[in-house]
Amino acid sequence: MLYRGIIAIAIITLATGLGQVVAAPEILALVGAKVSSTSAHFFAIIGMFMCLFSALLLQALKSGQHAAFAMFWCGMQKFGAAAAIGLGVYGNIFSALALSVAAFDLLSGIIILVYWKKLQKEKQ
Repeated sequence: MLYRGIIAIAIITLATGLGQVVAAPEILALVGAKVSSTSAHFFAIIGMFMCLFSALLLQALKSGQHAAFAMFWCGMQKFGAAAAIGLGVYGNIFSALALSVAAFDLLSGIIILVYWKKLQKEKQ
């Protein structure tokens, strides 16, 4: 069940990352951010990295070895994303609606690290 949950997290992150790449201005407006060519460009770059980390997560899960090091760093990426979004809301860059994204990232990071810990125990 944990494994399937992480696959769902990776797929959701991949889809939303792709959304940020192709529709950065619209998504920025949705979360209450100021939209400029600069903010849209950097938001699309963040989307690209979301795609890369979610692809890494999927590949690690599907490899059969479950690459524990990849799980760890993908979990760290989720915690970093949650913190960055929270700071964006605190700094009035994003509306409170963005806190739902931060909550998803925080929960995702916890789930991924629980799975990583399980992999570490299985190694011993």
